[in-house]
Amino acid sequence: MIKLIKRNSFGSIFLSLVCILLIYFIKKEPVRSADNPPNIIFIMTDDHTKQAMSCYGSNINQTPNIDRIANKGVTFNNSFVTNAICAPSRAVALTGKYSHVNGLRDNRDEFDGNQMTFPKLLQDAGYQTALIGKWHLKTKPQGFDIWKILSGQGHYYNPLFITEEDTIQYQGYVTTLITDFAIETLNAFEDRKPFCLLYFHKAPHRNWMPDIKHLTMYDSIDIPIPKTFFDNYDTRSNAAKQQDMKVINLYNSLDMKIHSNDFVEHYSGGNEEFRLQAKDYWEKIYNSLSDKQKMAWDAAYEPKNNSFIEDNLSGTELAKWKYQRYIKDYLRCVVSVDENIGRLLDYLDENNLTNNTVIIYTSDQGFYLGEHGWYDKGFMYEESLGTPLLIQYPHEIKAGGELDQMVLNLDLCPTILDYARINILDEIQGESLRPLLKGEEEPFWRKSIYYHYYEYPHGWHNVNRHDGIRTKDFKLINFYQMGEKELYDLNNDPDELNNLYNNKRYTDIEEQLEKELISLRKRYKVPNN
Repeated sequence: MIKLIKRNSFGSIFLSLVCILLIYFIKKEPVRSADNPPNIIFIMTDDHTKQAMSCYGSNINQTPNIDRIANKGVTFNNSFVTNAICAPSRAVALTGKYSHVNGLRDNRDEFDGNQMTFPKLLQDAGYQTALIGKWHLKTKPQGFDIWKILSGQGHYYNPLFITEEDTIQYQGYVTTLITDFAIETLNAFEDRKPFCLLYFHKAPHRNWMPDIKHLTMYDSIDIPIPKTFFDNYDTRSNAAKQQDMKVINLYNSLDMKIHSNDFVEHYSGGNEEFRLQAKDYWEKIYNSLSDKQKMAWDAAYEPKNNSFIEDNLSGTELAKWKYQRYIKDYLRCVVSVDENIGRLLDYLDENNLTNNTVIIYTSDQGFYLGEHGWYDKGFMYEESLGTPLLIQYPHEIKAGGELDQMVLNLDLCPTILDYARINILDEIQGESLRPLLKGEEEPFWRKSIYYHYYEYPHGWHNVNRHDGIRTKDFKLINFYQMGEKELYDLNNDPDELNNLYNNKRYTDIEEQLEKELISLRKRYKVPNN
């Protein structure tokens, strides 16, 4: 018996080598078994709207790398936010709860980091968790093994990044840096444990500063102006008329990047309170550039800026010029986002991680790209209410699909928990999207959505508080502080130009929507306004 189990020295060495090699390759080979929970990468951009994505049919730009997620996964055609403003939208995604429940209603509020979030639940379940990029919630991130976040909104060039240990300024472009740090984090994760990476971009948030290599992109063309650009808001409430988000009122300094010391903001309209702040803010941003960055910036922008000042434009021509400057800078920022997402997707492919990774792409809300003559967000109109949502998971989701059900950023938290095989707590107000993604029939899926915007009267844009309901066919908006309402027939008036509230032909529709709005407020435990 002893002789049967003994090995000669050569055999022992050979066997040991085989074992070592097996251990090595097993260790290095990522887990792709159906018996293991998937990795999760949650990509969120800031103010990236569907109108600037080719997978959503954009007529102004191409996003080939973001389209890769759509092509390998599912595109949601009716994805919406519950509160179209930066910090509140992020808090909703983290908690699966409306703003009035998670406590962060507008950008002035601090996020209560002690409450439940999906990263905490994933961490408790054994996931490696990381947050890289924009946080913007004013409190220290919780639930992450690794975090490296921008200071506040962050700067496009040479930004500060905060970690548990320190705050460091890095030279370079913010979108590229965030991606560099995200890939470094993926390399640092253990091979045999699932991970969740929150990969959150600053871009394309205001003030839309492109990477140096894209500074002159689109210079030779004119981007089409939206058909509603010269909207006069005739049929709408006073809220639409009193806003401060017209493209023509964008600041020549901060937004248009004109930094001549002797230049006065006499071309700008809009909020007088912020006018001087905007000019000073731009000068600080420009002066923070390195000499090399300034040289490239000046070469690209100074000739165009000087021509603008010399032309002394006004009225319609001024509005058109500002639109071209705004939209081209915005799209240039999107190009960088798309290229860097491509870098991350390539990394996943090269490391055999794609098949067992759930990839979610979204933005914190939609954005106006000149529709109604506006930039920014806030209103419950489609351009800012709607937000892109793409989800890819080759192991379970059929490639190239589209879904028309109405979904919310409220649903992202329970969806992630569902894929991670973690019980969805009763306190979570959203619904898991996983059954929809698997192609299962959901006859009782929501037929309406509830929206509530709070950031008034403070803030830059003077968007009055309102809540409302959207169904497949209609939308009712309640500007409750003003005592005014708007009703839109989305099938016959997709641009929302004709307010039908108090139109006798729509009395029954009004009554139905009013009743459903009351029901939704009750369901989501909305306090009295």
